[in-house]
Amino acid sequence: MLNVSALPLPLIWANSKYFVMTETYTQQKEHYDIIVIGAGPAGEAAAMNAKKKGFSVAVVTDEAKVGGSCTHWATIPSKALRHSVKQVIDFNTNPMFREFGDARKLSFQQILKHAERVVSEQVRMRSDFYDRNRIPVIHGRAEFLDRYTIKLTGKRKKLSADYYVIATGSRPYHPPGVDFSHPLLFDSDTILTLDHSPRKVTVIGAGVIGCEYASIFGGLGAKVELINPNQSLLTFLDTEISDALAYHLRNVGVRSRHGEQTEKIEYHDDYLVTYLCSGKKIKSDIVLWANGRTGNTQGMGLEKIGLERNGRGQLSVNALYQTQVENIYAAGDVVGWPALAGAAYDQGRAASNAIVAPDECYPVEEVATGIYTIPEISTLGKTEAELTAEKVPYEVGKAFFKNTARAQITGERVGMLKLIFHFDTLELLGIHCFGDQASEIVHIGQAIMRQPGSANNMRYFLTTTFNYPTMAEAYRTAALDGLNRIF
Repeated sequence: MLNVSALPLPLIWANSKYFVMTETYTQQKEHYDIIVIGAGPAGEAAAMNAKKKGFSVAVVTDEAKVGGSCTHWATIPSKALRHSVKQVIDFNTNPMFREFGDARKLSFQQILKHAERVVSEQVRMRSDFYDRNRIPVIHGRAEFLDRYTIKLTGKRKKLSADYYVIATGSRPYHPPGVDFSHPLLFDSDTILTLDHSPRKVTVIGAGVIGCEYASIFGGLGAKVELINPNQSLLTFLDTEISDALAYHLRNVGVRSRHGEQTEKIEYHDDYLVTYLCSGKKIKSDIVLWANGRTGNTQGMGLEKIGLERNGRGQLSVNALYQTQVENIYAAGDVVGWPALAGAAYDQGRAASNAIVAPDECYPVEEVATGIYTIPEISTLGKTEAELTAEKVPYEVGKAFFKNTARAQITGERVGMLKLIFHFDTLELLGIHCFGDQASEIVHIGQAIMRQPGSANNMRYFLTTTFNYPTMAEAYRTAALDGLNRIF
């Protein structure tokens, strides 16, 4: 194995914010133990893990900067945008700030500036990770020549490796017949280039991304039409949580059109008209197409090595994240479920371990869902409907945020923690949270759900002293509420 620690590490200053690895460093080595294709969460985790275990690793990415879609177009900017919108809402609705004048109205562009700052910091930090671990980042599109060799598209450079981890992520799905080149039609990536504040927005697709952006635009004061093919929002959620989301979206001017399919879009210079299969038509300033994502596997020469992808460009893997080709692994959004940044990181680490330390390969099986609407949602485990269908005897305990001291202090009174547990064993079966910090609160219950045997027990929340005042106290309140129903 080449002693990479003895090699020089030339860097170039790409702009005022970023260090970018040059190919000067990578030219000193053409074969690696592992080549990771993709520099998002899954790729970063796979590369760092293998390098720390003593293997030679290179990362190939066709993006100018590391971080993947998570950092540049998806998770980080959209959540930073959401946070800024929430701050504006909080300011405008908090009585304490009324003496400072009328409600503040910020443009979409003004709010995006915060997201840009966060992205810059994330790129700087992630670039530093590769720098400090002496992992070369090679910029170019990887195309397989055979199962051990890739070339960089448009370049003469070829690289080889014993193993590959494909972690190329995903992009918004573009169905045929939709003109995404029109300046008023956006997907969940290009919406971040919006240069004005629309008054009326049509969001096609009411999945997680569609609901999040409907919430954001509604929070900015736009009238939003949310086109939902299902009869309710986010049908995988517990019904109470879904109903709460629907109420709060209505409260900020979002009209959810359930059971509707899009027939076509009519394009005009300064507006668009969306025609629904039911005969309805909707005029809006912009249209956001938020109807699914597809894996970034195009142009990689996968057919040359016998690697098949499904209709959404995704790769199938086994429990060890191994593809149909034994020396090639895949992780993150490119393999489909659950398509979450946190899970992608763990999948990348697991895929890497499957190669370098099989005993440490733990596949991702249990994932808390985080939905960053306003207010946010997080869930884990079974819903009431699922347990009823399975004929599992259960009981429910609830805590309403408005009754907690911490929520009264912060003014974040909207929300609820709902715990579902087995009637006889008191095993925690489901956690459903709606409101401020829901994505943080859920992990307290997750830690208990992961305990083996009888250690997973609702009584834990009664025998544990929580800091006061905190949102964590909601667990004790919910536990008392539920256990009082047991006989």
